[in-house]
Amino acid sequence: MSPDKIDDNWVQFLTERHLATLTTMRADGSPHVVPVGFTYDLAAKRVRIITFSPSQKVANALRGGRAAVSQVDGGRWLTLEGIVSATNDPTIAREACEAYARRYREPKVREDRWVIEIAVDRVLGRVAN
Repeated sequence: MSPDKIDDNWVQFLTERHLATLTTMRADGSPHVVPVGFTYDLAAKRVRIITFSPSQKVANALRGGRAAVSQVDGGRWLTLEGIVSATNDPTIAREACEAYARRYREPKVREDRWVIEIAVDRVLGRVAN
């Protein structure tokens, strides 16, 4: 479905404290799947994942392409898919860290902070109990 169709049930699930998996593609085309914490900006339709420069997920995101983040809790699940990118812009990193702190906890301070972003264009899942 389109991210424009996200309703209050989806928003609630996206704000609860759950970890997820991020799937990006390696240079050889194989999937790289790792556990992550993430936030979702409903207005911008954008997933943000804070990380650090030497991570494989940053290298994968810098190549572009598509990525997905998936969250599961019992029978409830969702996947947010879209075009992936990465940035070390300090303003975006600060905003991403603030959002992460609201959902999870205050992140560790890092000099090499990067943010992976997914411009969401597809949503899959089941969030109603």
